[in-house]
Amino acid sequence: YKANPSYALEAIKAAYDNGARWIALCDTNGGTLPADVGRITAEVIAAGIPGDHLGIHTHNDTENAVACSLAAVDAGARQIQGTLNGLGERCGNANLVTLIPILLLKEPYARKFETGVPADALQNISRTSRMLDEILNRVPQKQAAFVGSSAFAHKAGLHASAILKDPTTYEHIEPSLVGNERVIPMSNQAGQSNLRRRLESAGIEVAPKDPALGRILDRIKMRESDGYSYDTAQASFELLARDELGLMPDLFEVKRYRVTVERRKNKRDQM
Repeated sequence: YKANPSYALEAIKAAYDNGARWIALCDTNGGTLPADVGRITAEVIAAGIPGDHLGIHTHNDTENAVACSLAAVDAGARQIQGTLNGLGERCGNANLVTLIPILLLKEPYARKFETGVPADALQNISRTSRMLDEILNRVPQKQAAFVGSSAFAHKAGLHASAILKDPTTYEHIEPSLVGNERVIPMSNQAGQSNLRRRLESAGIEVAPKDPALGRILDRIKMRESDGYSYDTAQASFELLARDELGLMPDLFEVKRYRVTVERRKNKRDQM
């Protein structure tokens, strides 16, 4: 279309007039930006192709596949072609795992359109995204919108404290709507609000002013300076905290032990 609008419109009209149910505008090289996609879509509709028979097919070469798809919808297109997790040649296609929650949860789309995806099904989208990655034997993208493990993770101390008081300060939706969950990682940036929340999730109750909180934080910072990470290692964090709080059970008692050290020669008579 960008190279020859009149010819493109002729071809589109010929297809539609001769029975094509859907006309899909394709940004095959992925280089068109959202403003141009919106303009072209509007021009095609103005030329006589009904929006409810017009689709959009985008590629992600400029990281704009989702934005371009939404621009086409804003201009009147009513079909979006995409793939789960944005799978596709080169940089991928429009990511349906991102688009579906936007259309269901964000205005004006949620009010204007019926997608056919019920709210309870939307709660399976995180699991579906991760299942596909598992089938493909690839690591899920932590930063993926809506479904990534970091999408609702809150690391800095003041940040996490604000989340506990009012989630809307740092979360644009309730994580459970897309089957995800809020994560308060444990790290050397953590404050006592993060720490107490992580302890509570491990079933450990500590008073807000307990000096042990400071000791646990200091120990985490020291360990992370040695290369350890407690961001999402809940079990390792719990063991460290229980040890610092004196809550580790004595699972066994060492009565005695023997150490034997041997040095032997190999077949070449070398030690």
